[in-house]
Amino acid sequence: MLFRIVSLTSALVWLMAAALPQTGPIPERKPAQTPPVPMEKPPTPLDKSAVPAGKPDIPAPTPATGEIQGPPRPSPTIALESDEEHQACLKELSAIGAIFKEIPRIDDGNGCGIDKPITLTSPLPEIELKPEGKMRCETALALAQWMNGSVIPSTAALENGKIVTINQASTYICRLRNNASTGKISEHARGNAIDVASFTFENGNTIGIEPRREDPTLTGAFQRAASASACLYFTTVLDPASDAAHETHFHLDVLERNGGFRYCH
Repeated sequence: MLFRIVSLTSALVWLMAAALPQTGPIPERKPAQTPPVPMEKPPTPLDKSAVPAGKPDIPAPTPATGEIQGPPRPSPTIALESDEEHQACLKELSAIGAIFKEIPRIDDGNGCGIDKPITLTSPLPEIELKPEGKMRCETALALAQWMNGSVIPSTAALENGKIVTINQASTYICRLRNNASTGKISEHARGNAIDVASFTFENGNTIGIEPRREDPTLTGAFQRAASASACLYFTTVLDPASDAAHETHFHLDVLERNGGFRYCH
């Protein structure tokens, strides 16, 4: 009996072993998947309603600078002069013996011009300005006072006689400083300046303005005295020692600076 049970058990194990496969089933591979490519968002059209009516679209940056070009800057305007101060100046200029005439307002644009210009022919009796020059009354008065108070008294030691002519190189002219192509506007363009090139005396001699810082003669002393005393009357004095642009003349102007500052060289 026991033998039969063992035999049946062995047969059952053998049948089960015969029915099982040698290896288990292999799972199928999934096909390779390409990751999805996100679609670009279509550009949003310009909302024309966001632009105020009647105003142009904002201009694109320029290739050269990358900056948006704005409207051109307004040109500077010429300074207005007080009627009261101008009349007081004319009265004083007449009292010192100057010969001049008032002329129409000058406005050459870009800040060049004189609100109340005059043409000066003679700053003092028997002294001519050659050629006659256009300027503000304040400039003419400073020239007359400098000549009367300092230049004429310093000629006594020269033995040339009286000064009869002031030879000027520039009065009013529309230009930048030192005739440069860029930079600040010249005081000549505002009627504030005069360039004195030389003095002619009654004996015919002419003293030209030139580098004389080391000149030991009376002529050198006269020029240095004239240059130094000019700062008592003008707010800017540039002489031949200042730079190459002024080696042949005095530049004298009445530019008003803060605190009454004066520049004299």
